[in-house]
Amino acid sequence: MNPFKDAETFANAFVDKLEKTYAVPFKASTPRQQYHTLGMLARERTGMPWLYTKHQLATEEHKAIHYFSMEFLMGRLITNNLYNLGIRDVVEKAFDSLGIDLGDIEHLEADAGLGNGGLGRLAACFLDSMASLGYPGYGNGIRYRYGLFEQTFEDGHQVELPDDWLKEQYVWEVRVEEDALAIPFGGEARFENGRAIYEPAELIKAVPYDIPVVGEENGVVNHLRLWNAEPTKVFPESMHGFEYNASLRQISGFLYPDDMTDEGKRLRIKQQYFFSAAGVRSLLKKHYARYKTFDNLNDLLVFQINDTHPALIIPEMMRVLLDEFALDYDTAWHITKNTCAYTNHTLMAEALETWPIQLFEPILPRIYLLIEEIDKRFRNTLKHKGYDESAIRELAIIEEGRIRMAHLAIVGSFSVNGVAALHTKLLKEAVMQPFDALYPNKFNNKTNGITHRRWLKHINPELSQMVFDSAGHTRLPEALQSLEAYANDPAWHKRFEAIKYKHKHALAERIQKEQGIEIDPNSIFDVQIKRMHEYKRQLMNALHIMAIYHRLKTEPKFLETYVPHTFIFGAKAATGYHYAKKIIKLINTIAKKVNQDDTTNDYLKVVFVENYNVTYAEHIIPA
Repeated sequence: MNPFKDAETFANAFVDKLEKTYAVPFKASTPRQQYHTLGMLARERTGMPWLYTKHQLATEEHKAIHYFSMEFLMGRLITNNLYNLGIRDVVEKAFDSLGIDLGDIEHLEADAGLGNGGLGRLAACFLDSMASLGYPGYGNGIRYRYGLFEQTFEDGHQVELPDDWLKEQYVWEVRVEEDALAIPFGGEARFENGRAIYEPAELIKAVPYDIPVVGEENGVVNHLRLWNAEPTKVFPESMHGFEYNASLRQISGFLYPDDMTDEGKRLRIKQQYFFSAAGVRSLLKKHYARYKTFDNLNDLLVFQINDTHPALIIPEMMRVLLDEFALDYDTAWHITKNTCAYTNHTLMAEALETWPIQLFEPILPRIYLLIEEIDKRFRNTLKHKGYDESAIRELAIIEEGRIRMAHLAIVGSFSVNGVAALHTKLLKEAVMQPFDALYPNKFNNKTNGITHRRWLKHINPELSQMVFDSAGHTRLPEALQSLEAYANDPAWHKRFEAIKYKHKHALAERIQKEQGIEIDPNSIFDVQIKRMHEYKRQLMNALHIMAIYHRLKTEPKFLETYVPHTFIFGAKAATGYHYAKKIIKLINTIAKKVNQDDTTNDYLKVVFVENYNVTYAEHIIPA
């Protein structure tokens, strides 16, 4: 029987499930128990479409994309899944009859601690979009035990607390022990009779957990696969078993460990190889088991490298094809570079990832030999094309004792994309111009999109309804052009402004409740919410606010004409990024100064919200 057939059926099924699971009468149940019961029923609802989607992929030939990323900033899945399964209205009516506020229950789900910034939101948006468009698109990442951190402020300084998002059962994940793999590290790599011999010093078990990604009312359920690090019986003799266990658990322990030390850098290298190798090996072996060849691999699979963190996919593919399936080098390289694609996220040379050889080689000796070989052959290709030694050094993958991960990703991919038209233009004309000249058809643009299901339909149903009333119920972005007809419609403007004010007032209430800062919903909300970093320019914004404050204090005419503004920041600075932490302290100091100034605080307020995440963004963005 379908428990979501109607509100009455679901209410009965919900009460029955809760009482059998927790052995308590419904009237004595807690909101936490109610959330987990709802989550279990919704998760069960994904089962059959998920099975059907897997069956289609296993029995038909579809080209699938596997999106490798260090971050997937998913937010709460309960709201998204209830909408996309088409069951939210039924659940809401049933909960109303039971005296439960569905919104309150949804807020009990923790934000999955799998990401931090735009990189992770891009990945999450792609997964949602691919499922909703019916494409076979899958995520590959790490099942971090702790997210970045929970952020609080003390005297304006950032204070980090553990983000223990997995402390309770995460209802969406499914452990897939059957697909576990052993990932090798350390040891020695050498050649005997022309074949590579690799004897690792330790093996770390990679166990996948799958999280369903539900398409919007189309019966498609893809998944995000997250790899968890667990012990094996192979570890260095110099280590005690408990020491080995504690060390390996750091691999899936923390998102972005502090890499200011060599030990932190080693951990990051291990993390990047761990999930890249696990995902690649699993997919290659499944492909071979089905087709008994790799000749058709790039017709059926794409490995998307989201930033350079998963660039080790490229040498790992080569290792598997050469060492485990005995392909010749040229064939293996042809398959690899036509299966991998790379998304670039930065124009700043200093932000492009590199690793020192002396750190990298002892951790991944076989992978280093392969990168060395890829670099040697690439240099020879350039030489044959007439490049001089200076130009070759500029493009080389290994140079000055470091491995350039972006160069590896470009050389080993069939496609390189930027994430905005201007970004891609500057990549081609400036930062990566020599590579664009070498590979004239490789660089292309894929402008970042957003998941309108979350950022319009879910979090701003009033605006969503207004748009649909005016433009029609369509998923086509082009239909939004019809809104131009309302540009001078006073009634339309009035309705829009009422919706905007409602959300500004709700955000103002939250800030007042949580941080004790009173802000005016009628003021202009000037918002900057993104990762705290020098190149994100929060410091420029802070200096701008200081300049406004100075003018308000010294220029009476400016004070008389200035439209009241509330500047709202949300960001976390990486644990070891001390300069970024100083910017947070500066902004909080400015806030304390201007918010307490009775001569100007009707015109200027500053708020730095604590612990910015996807759920907080769902309050800020509609405002």
